[in-house]
Order: sequence, then C-alpha cells, then structure tokens
Amino acid sequence: MSSLRIEWVYLGWALLWAMVQTIVLRQAGLNLPIAASDALLTNLLLAGGGYAVGTGLRFYQPGIKQSAYLLGWSLGLAVICTALFFWLTLKLFKGELAYLELVEATILVRVAFAWLTLLLMLLLSWLWFYNRAQQQAEERKAATEKMVREAELFNLRQQLQPHFLFNSLNSISALAGARPEQARKMIQQLSDFLRGTLRKDNQQLMALTDELQHLQLYLEIEKVRFGHRLNTVIDMEEASMAMRLPALLLQPVVENAIKFGLYDTTGDTTIKLRAGAEGNYLLISIENPYDPASLRPQQGTGFGLDSIRRRLYLLYARHDLLTTAQEGNLFITNLKIPQIP
Repeated sequence: MSSLRIEWVYLGWALLWAMVQTIVLRQAGLNLPIAASDALLTNLLLAGGGYAVGTGLRFYQPGIKQSAYLLGWSLGLAVICTALFFWLTLKLFKGELAYLELVEATILVRVAFAWLTLLLMLLLSWLWFYNRAQQQAEERKAATEKMVREAELFNLRQQLQPHFLFNSLNSISALAGARPEQARKMIQQLSDFLRGTLRKDNQQLMALTDELQHLQLYLEIEKVRFGHRLNTVIDMEEASMAMRLPALLLQPVVENAIKFGLYDTTGDTTIKLRAGAEGNYLLISIENPYDPASLRPQQGTGFGLDSIRRRLYLLYARHDLLTTAQEGNLFITNLKIPQIP
C-alpha cells in the first residue's frame, strides 16, 4: 500500500469517527459547532498519531516478545494527543466555560478512549507490516528454492551427457579407419543431437511427438554403434501424441534400457517403447530384455533412472512417477507424467 493511500485511509477514518462523535456530543447537549469542532479536533489528532505509529513501524517492528512496546507507544501517544487537544480547546474556546469544564471533567475518559483507539491502530499496523514481512520472506524463500531446483536440474542434465558423448566419440574413433562414411554420418547425427539438447530448457514441456523426434536422433547414433544387435519398436496411441512431458526425459531412460539390454544379453536386442493416455496422465513404458541370472537389475538401475526420478520429483513433487518391474526376462520402466492445464 502506497504512502498516499495510507494517508487517505487515516483521513477517511478520522472524518467518519468525527461524524459519529458529533452525533454523540449533540445528544449530550452540546451545540452543533462545538460538538463538531470537538469531534473533528479529537479524531484528526488521533489520525495523526495513528499515522505516526504506522510510519514508525515501517522502520522498526518489535517482535511478539516485545509486545509491551506497543502498549507503551500507544499510551504515550494517547497522552500527547489528549494534551494537545486540551491545550487547543483552551485557546479556541476561551469564552465557553461550560464546555471547558466538560473537557476538564472528561480528560481521563478522553485519555482512555485515545489509548484504546491508538492501540487498535497500532496493532492493525503491526499485523499488516508483520504479514507483509512474512510474505516477502516466503517469496525470497520460494525464489531461492526455485534457483536451487533449477541448478540441480541443470546439474542432473550435465551429468547425463558425458557418458553418452564419450561412448559416441569412441565409436566414431573406431569407425574412422574402417568405415569413414559411417563415422562422418555419426558425427553429423551427434552434432544434430547435441544441438537439439542445448536448445531445450530443463523445465520446458514439449509434445510427445517432438520428444520422440529427438529420441530418434539418439537411437540412430546407437544403431551405428551396435549395428544389427539393436532393434527398437515404438508404439504410440493417438491420444498420447499431443500430451506433454519434460524435455529430454526419454533419452536417459532408453539409454538405460540399451545398457542393460545389450550388456547383459547376447545376440539381438529389441527395446520397446509404448505410450498411452489414461485420464490426465501420459503413460510411457520402456521394455528391455535382461539376463535373469545377472544381479545388476536387482542391485540398481543406474544413475540414469535415479536422475530421472529425482528430476520428476523436482518438477512435480511426487515420488511415484517412475517405477520399474521385472517380468520374466524383461525389465520394464514405467513413466507417469501428469498433464498440467
């Protein structure tokens, strides 16, 4: 609230109470000019005191344990306002002896009324400034948490890239002598893949069809590495094609499937990716074969899935969006992506 608006609030409050007090004093037998002057002077002084209180609280806000300061401030201001009122009435109404006697007789009542009024304004001002400070603290905390979350998301992404990049460069090195055409093709594919990766933000949501186009670049690179051993099957329901998911979410999951599917088995390997819609969720499953005699799937699914699980938690605050299952000689990774309106 701006300073000018606060001043208008205090002035409006003073005029309202001045009207009420004028009516009360008229009922007590005072004539209209004296009743109106008494009410207007009283409430203008209290409004000035309340404004002084609000101004002071902008620079110093006592805590709850220092609430006695509020009582002291309001009582001191009440005494000052009443003393000013008494002095001004002596100057302005010298000939009105009956009125001056009434003022003198009600001085303690006026002090009590001024104290309660100023105490109320002081408490309201303190609560307003206290709530504003708490809101600003929450905003700073939220901004800090957002920066930390974005930094962690960025770090997760950066940890995923070197592993894939090193493997690709080693494959290019191996192909350069024997099959230079394939090596050049792989370099171009790797360049396109990395360029697309750099363009995407950690928290950017993109349609499943766009994500799959980027995934195809990765799969083409991996097929150059592994040759005929790697086969992929992608099955998408029509309803899921326009649904959205975090950018670059599928590549590390598929990379994990290729790693366990090819390293733990011999011969050809088929990686299956299925996508469908269920209510307000995009459901994706990635299947890869593995050797049941191998202990690796039971011991862990690698950094790739752990990082995806952590990334989904940072984005959606849920731990149940990535699950894994083993069915016979298949290892299945399931993703459940909420669709944010």
